[in-house]
Amino acid sequence: WDVRKDEPYSIYDRFEFDVPIGEGKFGTLGDCFDRYWVRMLEIKESVKIVRQALKDIPSGDVHQALPKKIRPPKGSVYRRTESPRGDLGYYIISDGSPVPSRVKMRSPAFTALSCLDEVSKGWMISDVIAILGSLDIVLGEIDR
Repeated sequence: WDVRKDEPYSIYDRFEFDVPIGEGKFGTLGDCFDRYWVRMLEIKESVKIVRQALKDIPSGDVHQALPKKIRPPKGSVYRRTESPRGDLGYYIISDGSPVPSRVKMRSPAFTALSCLDEVSKGWMISDVIAILGSLDIVLGEIDR
């Protein structure tokens, strides 16, 4: 699952790229090396996206003046984007004032940490370090 492919936003629908998934090609499906290999393939696909984007960059200014305050309409919205570590989502509730009444963030590291119990079952405690590294968890990102 990749938000850019499955629910395209911005200009991602213009790009041709694949979403790598683990295959256990060099070991066991879903093991540390499999997750590492997927990350290497993701880098390759990112380069493909960047090359396509560079071909279509329009000439001219790359910035636009924005108002100092943005007043979002009253209501709620959930939006997600694909970040380098996975699905990054924001839920925002607005009462119509310039400051949202509530903002909740769901980081990819928070999601990855939730599966640590399952993927570390049956392994030695010393292996958990490699498992954590392969899940690419950033503790500062979890502290919401």
